[in-house]
Amino acid sequence: MTRLSLPLIRCENVRKRHGHRRILRDVTFSVAAGEVLALLGANGSGKTTLLRIIAGLDRPDRGEVWLGPVPLSGAGPEIRRYVGVVAHAPLLYDRLTGSENLGFYARLYNLEDAGARIEHLLRSLRLWARRDDAVRTYSRGMSQRLAIARALLHDPPVVVFDEPDTGLDRQSLEDVSDLFRQLRGRGRAVFVTTHDTARAFSWADRVCELRNGCLQQNAESKRNG
Repeated sequence: MTRLSLPLIRCENVRKRHGHRRILRDVTFSVAAGEVLALLGANGSGKTTLLRIIAGLDRPDRGEVWLGPVPLSGAGPEIRRYVGVVAHAPLLYDRLTGSENLGFYARLYNLEDAGARIEHLLRSLRLWARRDDAVRTYSRGMSQRLAIARALLHDPPVVVFDEPDTGLDRQSLEDVSDLFRQLRGRGRAVFVTTHDTARAFSWADRVCELRNGCLQQNAESKRNG
């Protein structure tokens, strides 16, 4: 069995409507352990809707999503331990410090040895020096890195990113690229949406596109190298 043979994300025939508009039409794909899949698509193409369904934040009208062996249609709230989500909204409390934000989420997950985990993430994401500053004083890039720390705090096997490159400076974009390499090396399954074709091919092992609610399999390509 190869390293990429075990799917940690699997979508089969996923459909979704908003009113009379079909957002997703029979979307089927999988993401293996140690693999990064990038999804391209214009604004309004359904990328965020699909990501929310994978993260368990929304439900398809038809079809099924599995995280590992667990179908989301029958899963309870504990499935959220299986996935980390980096969304457009950072889901941070701007009056709390960086450390306090991660401490709050650590308590929600009942993490053991949370202090060591928080320090590791803050150091690795270049936030340790600002750990005691209120999040409202952070730049866009710093807030995004703290949101990534929040998503990784419980060390989930599946991590999903909704356009993590939006509004980031060059250094923060390099941080995101490094993070994807690290997650791949640790056997995590990564699903990332973006509208930037060059970044998608730089980040991912495979790239595909949503167009008119359909996954364009003929646009799927393997990363070189």
